[in-house]
Amino acid sequence: MSNSGQSEILLITGIMASGKSTVAQLVAERFDRSVHLRGDVFRKMIVNDRVEVKPDADADGLEQLRLRYRLTAQAADAYAEAGFRVVVQDVVVGPMLTEFLSYVKRRPLYVAVLCPTVAAVESREAGRGKKGYGIWTPAQLDRVLRAETPKLGLWLDSSDWTPEETAARILDRVWDEGRID
Repeated sequence: MSNSGQSEILLITGIMASGKSTVAQLVAERFDRSVHLRGDVFRKMIVNDRVEVKPDADADGLEQLRLRYRLTAQAADAYAEAGFRVVVQDVVVGPMLTEFLSYVKRRPLYVAVLCPTVAAVESREAGRGKKGYGIWTPAQLDRVLRAETPKLGLWLDSSDWTPEETAARILDRVWDEGRID
């Protein structure tokens, strides 16, 4: 665990059903003063005219995604400014990762990317109550993750790990391997 004594921001990202929500909660619970910030909540707040991001995203879809990321970054900065350790969890993949990181003003900032195999994601998706896939397939989103996402931060293949094991590995390694300057 980081011993900086500062309020840090940690982004846990990956594709849907990679374990982000569960792992982010476990990581946030390890800190005395912490926030688990779910970026998707800003998408869900749009009542009318919400545009889902599709594989062939248009300008409106990308602008709403950018708005979601800006709001998430602003909230993370505000919580960190108030002295909280912030664990942000959202699907931030492809070139949008660099954009998202530019929206976060506070440092230190860390990134952990969960990248289990497509088979592991499909198995997790089948076994959970909420369904994330519809417009996208796990294989399509995984291609964006692996081929288009800048290799920033700590990347972990969590296919064979429990959420607790994944959280432990993040806490052991992200402070050295996941820092974004």
